[in-house]
Amino acid sequence: MTTQKVNMIQRVLGVLLVSILVVGSKGGGGLKMKYYEKKCNLISVEDTTKEIVWSKVAADPSMAAKLLRLHYHDCFVRGCDGSILLDPTQNVTTEKTAGPNRSVTGYDVIDEIKTKLEASCPGIVSCADILALAARDAVSFQFQKEMWPVFTGRKDGKVSIAKEVGVNLPSANANFTTLLAQFQIKGLEIADLVTLSGAHTIGNSRCILVSRRLYNFTGVGDADPSLDPTYAQTLREICPTPVNATTILEMDPNSSLSFDSQYFKALNQHKGLFVSDAALLTNGQSAHIANILQNPKVFLARFARSMVRMGSIEVLTDGQGQVRKNCRLVNDQ
Repeated sequence: MTTQKVNMIQRVLGVLLVSILVVGSKGGGGLKMKYYEKKCNLISVEDTTKEIVWSKVAADPSMAAKLLRLHYHDCFVRGCDGSILLDPTQNVTTEKTAGPNRSVTGYDVIDEIKTKLEASCPGIVSCADILALAARDAVSFQFQKEMWPVFTGRKDGKVSIAKEVGVNLPSANANFTTLLAQFQIKGLEIADLVTLSGAHTIGNSRCILVSRRLYNFTGVGDADPSLDPTYAQTLREICPTPVNATTILEMDPNSSLSFDSQYFKALNQHKGLFVSDAALLTNGQSAHIANILQNPKVFLARFARSMVRMGSIEVLTDGQGQVRKNCRLVNDQ
């Protein structure tokens, strides 16, 4: 791609991002900028959240990926309503207990933020908004500035069902058709699918999720032919058979603590870790987008836009849901 074309794309994406910021005070689903400004006079919700999140990420850089993942896993099941935070009860197995969510962490950080906000502004700030702010701030710490605007005003859901997770949450083993359908159902586009997959630029996974690609892809003891052979061998050395389910590996080789476009560079070298990563290259349009997103500025601009879009999925606003006093329990329990 020529420098002229890249510059043109950057200008277009820059306009898109600016439009998010200045188009008005409202975000998708009736959300607003500075929703809490006059509701919490004694404390800044945004500053308080950022202070806690930045201190956690500074102490443990892996926390950035954990908080980003927590928001993502929440939004794709019942929308961005904080339902993933609800603990199971005697009669209900909640989203938190579903297989794909058993390795999700970061709940304690959300609890800490909620506790501090409740002390100064009781019953006002939703857990769903805390999740959205925490995800943004977790990524932003590296850059020491806010990387996208977070519109607020979400209310918390009162329902969380484990069996809904597998149906709604995109899987690491999904093909392109399935991935795109799951995104479109949520009102997202092919560009959002590719761009948000870039979240895999930070964080770790476990060998168990890639063992089939390495050792038994079609059921005859073979490896996935779409995977770069040298990278596949590296993965086999990290994940020898029989695979240890607890062994950790980077989702973005040698760059799992840096939020950058390295994921797309690796992807275009056929070094995407998951089947869902490799699937992005099986469609012409998505492959083209994945190629463009190798440019760091383009990726960061597009990621900001897609995070705002994702953050408005099926949100509950005034007159819906509730503001939970404890993020782990609905208020009437």
